[in-house]
Order: sequence, then structure tokens, then C-alpha cells
Amino acid sequence: MIRDITIGQYYPAHSVIHRLDPRVKLLGTLVFIITVFFVGDILGLCLATAALGAVIWVSKVPLKYMLKGLKAIFILMIFTILLNVFLTPGEEIFRFGIFKITWEGLYLAGKTAIRLMYLIIGSTIMTLTTTPNHLTDGLEKALGPLKKIHFPVHELAMTMSIALRFIPILLEETDKIMKAQQARCADFESGNLIRRMKSLIPILVPLFISAIRRANDLAMAMEARCYHGGAGRTKMKPLVYRRRDYIGYVVILIYILIWVAVKVWL
Repeated sequence: MIRDITIGQYYPAHSVIHRLDPRVKLLGTLVFIITVFFVGDILGLCLATAALGAVIWVSKVPLKYMLKGLKAIFILMIFTILLNVFLTPGEEIFRFGIFKITWEGLYLAGKTAIRLMYLIIGSTIMTLTTTPNHLTDGLEKALGPLKKIHFPVHELAMTMSIALRFIPILLEETDKIMKAQQARCADFESGNLIRRMKSLIPILVPLFISAIRRANDLAMAMEARCYHGGAGRTKMKPLVYRRRDYIGYVVILIYILIWVAVKVWL
């Protein structure tokens, strides 16, 4: 389960999506997330599905690899589906005590589950096809106008980049600790909920200590290299728009226009 989390991991491949400017991918991901939130009918769902499927196909990232990331939110999805099924009023199908299942609840549960899946997969595509360094540069460039109001753009971008970079490292560290504890006959799966929570303490304590140690080492390394924020810093590979990036913006604009047309006229 720990290794199934794909957030923050980079999947190397030779595709157009990998070579796109990170600002284009950030805008595309933001537009897709906004449109998914407004999915209200079958036609809008088909449009989002077609767009997501096309991006996955062009990115050359295996679909199985992306679906692995859904295992991490499986419990959240089940909990959300059950809430929608049992608590949504409407035409009753089945009743069991105080709980009842309605057609409206089933429809809302299915739509919510699809939204969660698309949001996770859509966000994962960006991290799988963009290195943390490029993601930091793209976010800093995209939020550049906020510097005029003294917003800490560089610090925010650097924080997000370090967080994304540390996710796979901490997951690998967690997996090692769990295997070490299991080799000492530790049991994390049997017993009630309270006992399972108590069994996680031997994992969380060394993981917390390891995270603090890594953060301290990173801070000392950055300080030793005279890091003092983004003021006056130069970049070895500055972001430059190319033809494929402008084509990417055009594709995003076409997707927005089709979405607006579907919402307004249909």
C-alpha cells in the first residue's frame, strides 16, 4: 500500500507532455480540476473522460501505474460513497432500519467517486511528467505577478518542490521501517482499531525522527551553499516557450470553449 502512492514521483518517458513547459501543465491541470468540479451530466463526464484519456495516451505513462495511486484514497472513496448513498434524500429503493438507499443517492455517489478519481489522476499526471525542479520554476514564473504585492512566491514554490520531493523518500523510509518491525514479529493488521493505531507508534516515531534529521541536513546544506531566497538567483536552464507550448495553450483554449458550449447550449 505504501509503495502504491504515486504522488510526487516522476515517471521518465519521451513524450510531448514531458517536454511541455511546466506553466502549460499547471494551467491545464487547473482548468481540468475546475471543469471536473462542474460535471453535472453524462455529456460533461464524457468530455472530461475523453480529455483525460487523450492526455494519458500522449504522456506514455502506463494506466496501471496511475491507477496504483487510487489505492491510497480507496478508504476515503468508500466512506464518501456510503455517505452519499445513505444520506441523500429521494426516491427510496431499499431500507434497512434507519438507513435507506435512494436513486438520487446512487447517482450522486457514482458522480462523486468519478470526480475523486479524475481529480487524483489529473493531478498525478502533472507530477509524473514534471520534475520537481521544473515544477518549482514553473510555479514561480506563473505566480510572478504576485511579487508586486510582496507575496513570497519563491518561498512558496520552493516549499512545494521540497515537499513533493520528500514524499517518495518518506514513503520508502516508511516501507523500510514497516519491514524491519515485521521482521521483529510486529503485527499491523490484526486486532481492533485502537490496537492497530497503537501498533503504528513504532513506525511513526522513527519516521518522525528521520524526517527531522533529513530536514535539518537539507537546511544545513542550503545554508552552506549561501542560499538566501530567490533574490538575485540565476537559472542554468531558464524556462522558454517553444512552439509545442503555444500549441498546448491552444488545446487548453479549445477544451474550455467546448466545455462552455456544452454547458450553455446543451
